[in-house]
Amino acid sequence: MGKTVVVTGAGGFIGLPFTERLLLAGAEVRATVRRDSAALGGLAGRGRLRQVVVGDIGAATDWSDALAGAEAVVHLAARVHVMSPSQRDPLERYAEINRDATLRLAEAAARAGVKRLVFVSSAKAEDGSGDPYSRSKADAERLLRDASGGLGLECVIVRPPLVYGPGVRANFLRLMRLVDSGVPLPFGGIDNRRSFVFVGNLADALHACIDHPRAAGQTFAVSDGEDVSTPELVRRIARALDRPVRLFPIPIPLLALAGRLTGQAQAVSRLTGSLTVDASAIRSTLGWRPPFSMEQGLARTAAWYRGREVGGDRGHLGPQG
Repeated sequence: MGKTVVVTGAGGFIGLPFTERLLLAGAEVRATVRRDSAALGGLAGRGRLRQVVVGDIGAATDWSDALAGAEAVVHLAARVHVMSPSQRDPLERYAEINRDATLRLAEAAARAGVKRLVFVSSAKAEDGSGDPYSRSKADAERLLRDASGGLGLECVIVRPPLVYGPGVRANFLRLMRLVDSGVPLPFGGIDNRRSFVFVGNLADALHACIDHPRAAGQTFAVSDGEDVSTPELVRRIARALDRPVRLFPIPIPLLALAGRLTGQAQAVSRLTGSLTVDASAIRSTLGWRPPFSMEQGLARTAAWYRGREVGGDRGHLGPQG
């Protein structure tokens, strides 16, 4: 590869394996972080990596040190979903970080002579009418499209659905723990469809978006290539963990009521609702194919989970990831 690539949010769940992917491909990586990352330090021996501390990102962030001489930027840093409904989080904060800071980064990248910016958005940004996170991502997409021509900057937008893999947190990790516990789960009556993407597949797709000439100006959804129901996901996680599957049906309205009463309405909504993406555009335009099947991705996630439960680390994706 040989390019100098700036990765924002490089110390995060997606940023770490993606940074590793770039290093293995021979890129020089400028990893922007809020503070020095020990996890990124562990990758230093794998290639040309420099951490650039930028603090909390916002409209006033100084990106100049990271961007000098760079050829591409992959923007992963974001304010993500608030998982607890009781947590206060104003819409303005989402907008400042996910919308305004993204535009300021694009403007700074253009001034520094960067050729391409790859913006990692969200599958839920397509209609822009969801929660504050999704709306802020949709707004950032619109601003990038409007500004990119005038800036002379090639922008690529990537919309992943739920991302899983080593280091996953939040609802996916909670579901793994439930399956691992062996308790019967009331999801047997759910008939939905959801797309997922293994973090190694997302890292590979982002790598393709940096280099491919036909990626410029495109918006790509990316996934593992198959949509599964919540019961099927539970069965696959159980197989990966070598645990028995215990599912029984409860009417979805009762599950929704239980979610509201326990403060888990959003989590239940994700378990019962559908969200699928069409990843045919990245396949036909870039010729991209996910290097990992969902079965392989879940197996690697389960291996990390097992190691985590006994105090191990997140591990690495290996040469493909």
